[in-house]
Amino acid sequence: MTGLFSAAFDGEGVPSAMAAARDGIDAVLRDRGLRRSAPEDTAGSLLMGAAATATLEGDTVDPETLAAGGGGATARAALGLSTELLGLVPIWRRSPLQALARLHSLAAAGSVGPDRLGRPGSAEGARRLQRLAGELEKASGTTPALAVAAIAHADIASGRPFGSHDGVVGRAVERLILVERGVDPAAVLVPEVPHRERAVTYREALTSYAAGGAGVEAWLLYASEAFTRAAEVSPVNQR
Repeated sequence: MTGLFSAAFDGEGVPSAMAAARDGIDAVLRDRGLRRSAPEDTAGSLLMGAAATATLEGDTVDPETLAAGGGGATARAALGLSTELLGLVPIWRRSPLQALARLHSLAAAGSVGPDRLGRPGSAEGARRLQRLAGELEKASGTTPALAVAAIAHADIASGRPFGSHDGVVGRAVERLILVERGVDPAAVLVPEVPHRERAVTYREALTSYAAGGAGVEAWLLYASEAFTRAAEVSPVNQR
């Protein structure tokens, strides 16, 4: 593993926690018949995720209300982002920076001016995005996908490179990587829900990540629990 992902993943207890989370995800998806997952499962997962991520941003809404056109600007933008997320997988593979800009444009639609959509909020924000994109492009297929997804999420959500809606973008990136790396090709996991369910712990874990050192390991240990829960609340697990 390289740079941003290597030292953190090698922390005490992290590899085993991530491996256990991946085993749990694979078991749930296999046992519940991922090959039989229907388009409604994907749509339901994306809707649940949009409602959860909007609620974390203070735009509290449930999936049913959001599907019926309710919710504020953040919730509606999160729903719009969810409908385009899977279409961004090829762009993500080719150019993470381009995909990140598109994610922010979708997440912030209706909340910030057109001149700020998809643009870093500062020179430091631009450097942070460049670094993340470079690390993602260097990461080999042997880099554990869950660790990549968790670190990319935290780096954006805590570093706030866009200066607005960074949490929405970070959580969308987490889901996008899970799809792109084959952990969840049908996008039926709902990683946003455990973050909403444990909102205080989630925010504390992000603060720990931003502090660096052992805080990064603490974030990854939290993330491993969240990934396990993401499988438990999946629509395919509710049959």
